[in-house]
Amino acid sequence: MAIVNSAKFNFRDEVMTALTRYSALAFDSVYEAVDEVSKESVKRLKKESPKGASGKYAKGWTYTPDKGRLKVGATIHGKVVDTWATAHLLEHGHVSRNGTGRTYGTVKEIVHIAPVEEWATGELEDRIITKLADKTATT
Repeated sequence: MAIVNSAKFNFRDEVMTALTRYSALAFDSVYEAVDEVSKESVKRLKKESPKGASGKYAKGWTYTPDKGRLKVGATIHGKVVDTWATAHLLEHGHVSRNGTGRTYGTVKEIVHIAPVEEWATGELEDRIITKLADKTATT
């Protein structure tokens, strides 16, 4: 057992160094996990979305990574303008109206976003924990 000279050993600096290293590992783990889950979510949305006549809606899913100094995230969205409106109507269904405003039927919902969101939420948590455990075990 080594004897530590308290005059040369600064406990505060050692703890801060360890926390800084762990913080960097955690940030990298979260960023990698978010990136992987976002890519897979986009693939799932492209596969599970309704194709329609042209297939633009299903093909148009993409994601934008958001990495800042203190935050990590990604936004999954459609490339086509006003995709949010189409996505909302498809996901929740809607009433069909003709030009005069009279209702002539309803369009049944096609739930395709909620299952992917639910999967991504659980998967992201699992991947962050796994990646962080792997990285801390190797250091």
